[in-house]
Amino acid sequence: MNSRPSLSHAPFVAVAGLSARMLAQSAARAGLRVVALDVFGDRDTREASELWFDISGGQMSIDGARLKEALERTARLPRLIGWIDGSGLEPLIAQLCHAHGLPRFIGNPLEASAAVREPRRFFALLDALDIPHPAVAFTRPAAAQGWLVKHADGCGGTHIEPATAFSDSRVPAQAYFQRRSSGRTLSALFIAACGNARVLGFAEQLTCEMGDLLFVHAGSMGPIDLPPPVEARVRAAIAVLCARTGLTGINSCDFLLDGDAFELLEINTRPSSTMTLYETASPEAWPRGLLACHIEACRYGRLPSPETPAPTAWRAGQQVLFAPRPFAVSQGFSDACLHDPRCRDVPMPGTWLEAGQPVCTLLVRAASVDAVRRALDAQHALVLQRIETCHEPDYAFIQCHS
Repeated sequence: MNSRPSLSHAPFVAVAGLSARMLAQSAARAGLRVVALDVFGDRDTREASELWFDISGGQMSIDGARLKEALERTARLPRLIGWIDGSGLEPLIAQLCHAHGLPRFIGNPLEASAAVREPRRFFALLDALDIPHPAVAFTRPAAAQGWLVKHADGCGGTHIEPATAFSDSRVPAQAYFQRRSSGRTLSALFIAACGNARVLGFAEQLTCEMGDLLFVHAGSMGPIDLPPPVEARVRAAIAVLCARTGLTGINSCDFLLDGDAFELLEINTRPSSTMTLYETASPEAWPRGLLACHIEACRYGRLPSPETPAPTAWRAGQQVLFAPRPFAVSQGFSDACLHDPRCRDVPMPGTWLEAGQPVCTLLVRAASVDAVRRALDAQHALVLQRIETCHEPDYAFIQCHS
């Protein structure tokens, strides 16, 4: 546990996930006192929080028992309004919501989540509503080439593998098969309450391959524009799904776009990392941050004003930088990234990172999506250079420029 003093008398809110940094910063922007529970304990997570709890289970996973214990301790704080889930908690939410002595959960009702997260229910609902999606199966196809296997309670692309990697005897209970389709992988961020929804915008998803994992989440860019007929169909699909299921708060919808045809992939029933894009591209549209809107929707059934903010001249992009080789995070590297406005999720000095593990998240703002790509490439090169030049024991004698 980590703590820092506060002079505020504002309410507390707890945020939990593999990484709680985005939620912690958005909650702090809303004027709330933050308790962060996550695996990494990054420097900017701790700076945005009054308390931090380590809930790591090793191998970048969450220990359910440690999480429950941390939430029990958090429940004793004065003026705590509840806790909010981030990525990585999908298998644990139902158990935590039924447990006694924990703070109030600020998120989707369990039945609403189940309606879109349980594969048999979700795809049957899409068929009933005539919403297009790739072909799915619940037993391994005889010809598995061209099919994927997905774990319904996974996240971040680590829950998706080629179906050829599985035999019938190895298919987990929460898995289903989906035919691989062509198209750009996009997402829509939306806020829902009382059967209604407001779509905040659309983003392009960035992925990379790691071994057998073909679609590891590596960031996003947006907001982006869609052809008006496509946008209308996606908005209509989200509206009818929210009306039918009772989704509440901030959620996201992943879909494929191939020309003018879209296919819905999945609904993520929690605040999405793409929140950062909208807060970065249009900070004036969300002066208290988007997590405040999530809390308003979940606690009071209120959506943001239906008046659409003026179109922004800015676009934003975020990209996960993965370690090119094993290395220990030096004080110099950590300091340089912490003071760089284009770096987030800054690791603590002394952290050991294996090749392929996330180092930090790059965050940029520019006037176009193409300019965002160029800025991300430049920032990526800069941080890679820092890895090579800011090292122990002589980091103190090397100038690391932000």
